[in-house]
Amino acid sequence: MKKTWILSIAIFLCFFACEQKQDQSSQSQQNATPPDSLLGTFWDYSLPIEERLDLLIDTLSLEEKMSLMLYNSPAIERLGIPAYNWWNEALHGVARAGKATVFPQAIGLGATFDPNLINEVATAISDEGRAKYNAALSIDNRLQYMGVSYWSPNVNIFRDPRWGRGHETYGEDPFLSGTIGSAFVRGLQGDHPKYLKAAACAKHYAVHSGPEGLRHEFNAVPPRKDFAETYLPAFEMLVKNADVEAVMCAYNRTYGLPCCGSGLLLQDILRNRWGFDGHIVSDCWALVDFHENHKITATPEESAAMALKAGVNVNCGTVYQHLMDAFEQGMIDEEMIDRELRYLMRSRFKLGMFDPLEMNPYNDISLDVIGSDAHKEMARKAAQKSIVLLKNDGVLPLRKDLKDLQVGVHGNDAQVMYGNYFGQSENAVTIMEGITRKVHPGTRMEFRQGVLLDRPNVNPIDWSASVTSTADAVIAVMGISNLLEGEEGESIASTLKGDRQEIQLPQNQIDYIKKLRLAGDKPLVLILTGGSPIDISEVEGLVDAILFVWYPGEQGGNAVADVLFGDVNPSGRLPITFPSSLDQLPPYEDYSMEGRTYKYMTETPLYPFGFGLSYTQFSYDKVELDGEATKDASIKTKVTVKNTGDKEGEEVVQLYLTDLESSIRMPRYSLVGFKRVMLKSGESTTLEFEVSPGHFYVIDENGEKIFEPGKFRLTAAGASPSDANNSLGAAEPVTLDFELD
Repeated sequence: MKKTWILSIAIFLCFFACEQKQDQSSQSQQNATPPDSLLGTFWDYSLPIEERLDLLIDTLSLEEKMSLMLYNSPAIERLGIPAYNWWNEALHGVARAGKATVFPQAIGLGATFDPNLINEVATAISDEGRAKYNAALSIDNRLQYMGVSYWSPNVNIFRDPRWGRGHETYGEDPFLSGTIGSAFVRGLQGDHPKYLKAAACAKHYAVHSGPEGLRHEFNAVPPRKDFAETYLPAFEMLVKNADVEAVMCAYNRTYGLPCCGSGLLLQDILRNRWGFDGHIVSDCWALVDFHENHKITATPEESAAMALKAGVNVNCGTVYQHLMDAFEQGMIDEEMIDRELRYLMRSRFKLGMFDPLEMNPYNDISLDVIGSDAHKEMARKAAQKSIVLLKNDGVLPLRKDLKDLQVGVHGNDAQVMYGNYFGQSENAVTIMEGITRKVHPGTRMEFRQGVLLDRPNVNPIDWSASVTSTADAVIAVMGISNLLEGEEGESIASTLKGDRQEIQLPQNQIDYIKKLRLAGDKPLVLILTGGSPIDISEVEGLVDAILFVWYPGEQGGNAVADVLFGDVNPSGRLPITFPSSLDQLPPYEDYSMEGRTYKYMTETPLYPFGFGLSYTQFSYDKVELDGEATKDASIKTKVTVKNTGDKEGEEVVQLYLTDLESSIRMPRYSLVGFKRVMLKSGESTTLEFEVSPGHFYVIDENGEKIFEPGKFRLTAAGASPSDANNSLGAAEPVTLDFELD
């Protein structure tokens, strides 16, 4: 039997190599039948995948089956199965694997409110990923970060601005996160009827949003209403609307059980209720936490058995190395292994790993897509659309022919361009470099760092007076970086393993802005980098304009300059509420949504969710129903918006729903639709929205969906409704009240 298999594999490899030399565009080859020696084996690509899975599982030994469930699964040479490492990252570009286009960090992608653009970005990322994978295979490189199973996107809810990893998400709103995340997944996985271009992964499931330093041990116990209403919907959207191929279970416990050992999460909800048929991967070394930190199990064997029974198909870590011990101790049986391995290997078949190369069109993607001019321009466009104008007292856009321009602090720091989980770009442009490229050649321009990121200068020389004495304008690039916020172990300047104890701008930066203001009355523009809300209430009144630019990616410097000097009209929107201080928020360890996000926060924020200004102005005329409103069909609405300013600009029209008569604790507002529209000066348009019936079902305190008849309100605006909007310059919203019986 062994000799027969060796001969079959040898024939296949010979056939495989010969086929590569032929014209891959030939239709006859696309429909070729395998050699007789491969018929009836799992290599027989004329068979349906489910039959091939049966054949594969029947052929494997128990030990081989278990080895395939490791993230760094070894080769099974007797069957010709190559080694494969499941661990790869593509949060905002192919990460940690060398050259790649670096797009804006995920929170910046969320700030675009543009799912079509995000789909294009993810398509570009997966094109580069496939090209890099093809190149890696050509030199037999099967190391970590070289595969096509990407553990992205992160659709956790950014419930608290102290969480250091919040900038990996798309913000605080489940509908926005699910919509943007679904677009990203579809772009990453491609649209081929048979093959996946890449396998996307929704993470970290579920209720995983800090504290970062306690992530290996905390138990999240949100009210059942908040669990169903806030923490689950984005994951559900990625499963049902985007057919995401993988879901990563989180480190923490939820309702007492580790997420990777929770039958409630992985079976009752994910598999049974949502119908998920992809594979489940543990977060890295999360299974070790079962016995070392959560103390739910006593040994690695018990942890392995618990995770397998819950439905974890691939273990990032070492615990599944103990599956055989668990089997020998009677904790698991081979039928369990077969069941869970099937989910995992189905993904490898869908990725085309057991078919001739020419059958999968994604194997034809050439290396010249990596860092291409087209992708570079896309990164610039994404950064442009992510930039949020928070304030403008008429000083922006700046003239390009200023006589003297001063730029300071970390404007020339590449660190603030990337965030985390990034690749290496040969096209990176800092903010200083972008401005330099944009201004008139005759402009006198200087760069002075002025102050350190978050601590007093060691050298006490103060440049603030000399910087502003002659300048026509001063651009202060300030904020925070991934040194201060991020994942445990990555943010080396953080005292809280990546989290923030305070959200105000570092005090040394506040003091420097005050000195700049005192030293002169020339236009002072504040550019803020960061991936989370920053309290700038102490300096907001001292500066003339504020741009929040996130971690804008490799083309961030060019994009910032495009907006600063008016070649691009800013149109980004905040995907998260900016509180004026932490006093407005509940305790960090409280997983209830009461008092959190624009949905439940009653305090007036510094800047509301969805907010962002433009160099022009917009007005809303009316919102109206288009047809009859019923609870069982999508409600069609129309919203009229007009550009009342003197420049062409793009508005992000947002539609919010309020239940006016519910007997249950309800969000004050819920985002149910958003669209971008470009309007010339004086131009108006009417946009159509469909609000799905699900939005009219409320979640009760038991986490169940119910329908309550009564009055509802639709609000159309350029930001979430807030008392702060008028003073900030946001357009006046329009509302419509109606009843559902």
